[in-house]
Amino acid sequence: MKNIIVTTPEELIGLIDTAVSTRINPLEDLINSKLNPKKENVTVKEAAKRLNVTELTIRNYIKKGVIDASKIGRRIVINLEALENTLKEVKSLKYRR
Repeated sequence: MKNIIVTTPEELIGLIDTAVSTRINPLEDLINSKLNPKKENVTVKEAAKRLNVTELTIRNYIKKGVIDASKIGRRIVINLEALENTLKEVKSLKYRR
């Protein structure tokens, strides 16, 4: 059985706006987080802890160009998103001569 609701045009617009905004707001948040990600930087020490390797290994990877890093003063910082992307693109060094 169908229910008939009698409303004014303003109330109908309000109902539609609230229904649409509850569906659209999470999508807008997701799109904004993908387009404008937070740039979180970590130090060499923190990156070594996260990857469970030594600081020297991280520094060597930076020198080789495997990991992108930038210097702020005397401190070397690594963007976490770039580090994760680097880990996804692991290259095989086994057969390299």
